[in-house]
Amino acid sequence: MTARRARHYRSNLRIERDNAALYEHLSELAADQRLRRAYRRIADGERANATFWEEQLKHLGAAVPPVRLGLRVKVLTWFARRFGTEFVMPTVVRLEHADHLPTPVDREGHRDHFLEPHAPMRSGRHRTQSGNTLRAAVLGANDGLVSNGSLVMGMAGAAAGNHAILLAGFAGLVAGACSMALGEWLSVNSSREFYQAQIAARAERLAVAPEDGKRSLAALYRQKGMDAKTADELAEQIAERPRNALDTLVREDLGIDPDELGGSAYGAAISSFCLFALGALFPVAPYLFLKDHGAFVASIASTLVGLVLIGMGTALFTGRSMAFSIARQLGITAAAAGITYVVGHALGTALAG
Repeated sequence: MTARRARHYRSNLRIERDNAALYEHLSELAADQRLRRAYRRIADGERANATFWEEQLKHLGAAVPPVRLGLRVKVLTWFARRFGTEFVMPTVVRLEHADHLPTPVDREGHRDHFLEPHAPMRSGRHRTQSGNTLRAAVLGANDGLVSNGSLVMGMAGAAAGNHAILLAGFAGLVAGACSMALGEWLSVNSSREFYQAQIAARAERLAVAPEDGKRSLAALYRQKGMDAKTADELAEQIAERPRNALDTLVREDLGIDPDELGGSAYGAAISSFCLFALGALFPVAPYLFLKDHGAFVASIASTLVGLVLIGMGTALFTGRSMAFSIARQLGITAAAAGITYVVGHALGTALAG
C-alpha cells in the first residue's frame, strides 16, 4: 500500500514540476507584461504544489526523485518559442484539466491570474477556439494516414497490382484532402456567419435597451469577483461608449473575438488539405520506389512511423502518456486496416471468380 501511494505521489510531483517549468518558460516568452506576471504567479503556485508532494514523499520515507523535465514540456516550449504562447495555451489548459490533481493550490483559480480589474481579457472559450491549431494539425494528419492506410491495405488484400494500388492511394489522398479542405472552409464560414448574427443581435439589443447592456456588463464583472460598487462603476464607464460596450459584451459574454470571427476560411482549407495529404502520403509513398511484397512491407513500416509520430502528438493535448497514446493509435489503425484488408481480399477473390 505504501509503495503504491509513493508511486502516486511521485506521479503527482512529476506533473507539478513539469507544470511549474512550463509556466516559467511561458513567462519568459510572453510578449505582454501582464501575461508574464500571470504565468509567473501560476509557476509559483505549481512549485508550491510540487513542494507539497515532496513533503508527502518524505513523510512516507520514500526517496524524492531528482528534477527532470518531461518531453511534453520541451515540445510545448519549442512551439511557444516559435509560434507564441497563445498557440500552446489551449493544450496547456487541457493538460491541466486532464491531470485532476488534489493539490493545496486551486487549479481552477489559475484563470483568475489573467483577470485584472479595468483590463477585460478575451474569454477562455475563444482562446481555446483560436489556439487549437496544434490539435487540428495532429487530427488532420491522423485522418489522412488512417483512411489512406486502410485503402492501401484493402487494395493489397484484393491482390491488386502496384499500379492499381498507387493509383488508388493517390486518388484517396487527393479526394480526401479536397473533402477535408472544403469541409473546413464551410465550417469556418458557417461559424463566421453565426458569430456575425450574434454580434448583430447584441448590437441591436444595446441600441434599443442600453441600460440592459450596462446591467449585463456589471453582472459579468461581479462574476469575476469584483464588488458590486466597482462593477457598476466600471460598467458605467464602458457603457458611455457603445462600441466599447458591444466589444466587451461580445468578447466576455459570447466568447467571440470580433477581430477574428473564426479565422481565415482559406487558410483553414489550405492547412487541412496539406495536413491530410501529409498523413495520407505515408502508406502510399513506398509504392513509388518499391514493388510487390517489398512495397507492401515498406508501406506498413512507413505507416507505423507515421502512427508513432501522431501518437506522440496526440499525447501533447490529451494528457495521456506517450506509450498509451502510441499503443492506442496503433491498435485502432491496425483494426481498421485489418478489416479493410480482409474485405478487400474477399472481394478480390469473389470478383476473380
